[in-house]
Amino acid sequence: MRHAKIFSITVFAATLGYAAIGFYFLPLATFQGELTRMSLLPESLFGWTKPQPQLDIQWMKQAPMQEADVLVIGDSFSDPRIWQTALTQRQMKVRTLSWNSMQGICTDFSDWVKAQGFKGKYVIAEIVERNLIDTLQRSADCTKTQYHPHAGVDAPRYPPIVSFDTTQGDYSGKLSTGIKTRLNQMGYENLSRPSDFKLWELPNNVKVARVANGCDYFSHVRCKDSLFLAEDKAEDVNTKAFDLMKTHSPRLQDFIAIWVVVPNKTTTYLHPNKRFWADAAKHWHMPNLLQMNQDALTAKTVDLYPANNTHYSITGYLLMGKEISEAITP
Repeated sequence: MRHAKIFSITVFAATLGYAAIGFYFLPLATFQGELTRMSLLPESLFGWTKPQPQLDIQWMKQAPMQEADVLVIGDSFSDPRIWQTALTQRQMKVRTLSWNSMQGICTDFSDWVKAQGFKGKYVIAEIVERNLIDTLQRSADCTKTQYHPHAGVDAPRYPPIVSFDTTQGDYSGKLSTGIKTRLNQMGYENLSRPSDFKLWELPNNVKVARVANGCDYFSHVRCKDSLFLAEDKAEDVNTKAFDLMKTHSPRLQDFIAIWVVVPNKTTTYLHPNKRFWADAAKHWHMPNLLQMNQDALTAKTVDLYPANNTHYSITGYLLMGKEISEAITP
């Protein structure tokens, strides 16, 4: 009887201890941004706190190919259909496809897209800086379009959240993730304390970097620093991009083509002196999104790219849409 009682007390104490540990660590395993999730750093430090503009879902509709005025071929910056609202509010119908679903703008692109029923005159090709050369090269090498629509291509997109509680976690994650997040937080707090802190590279392709005047540009608690993809390069975009774009010119000659290259977040905040966008604007009439970003920072736009994400905030997407809209003649 005595042994059974001791066993029951031991089990109860162990259960209570595990629950207490879980209550402390599990909320740390709740992530809103891709960079906080990849780095295992808490949203309480790097989650944005300034509300974003509210979008109206009616402007986020995907048009059928047969009705579209504009065909967008893009990546994850286009898939949410946020910047496209600048066009749909002009009563333009937009169809958005992904590079992965069609390999690229292949040799037979003009015939293929017309066979799909597209009667519009604008084709917008959007690529983020880090993937530019590889995407263009793969596209240039493609001779025959093999379209494989990704799941959800015609599914509705919903407006992103405009705010969230950075301190409110849940208990659905892994305890080990919460513990690792707490250890990373302690490591970051210790390393970033000195005034000469510049950079901390973590596993999983993420780095924490100090940003000059960071608290003018970010709303998160540790606004002097932000999260970035470690793979992003400080060097300017390889000029091979222009040769590859030229390769596509015959394939797009039946349309008004607009190339859109989204600067890496790292480029915007840490390496803003790249020449590619100015040259592309001059010779290819490409929207200069790097200049747009720098103008936004000069105006002290907060969370153009949130600290916890590699993508634009709603504010950034709307600025991007305005630039693209202005490149389309009425």
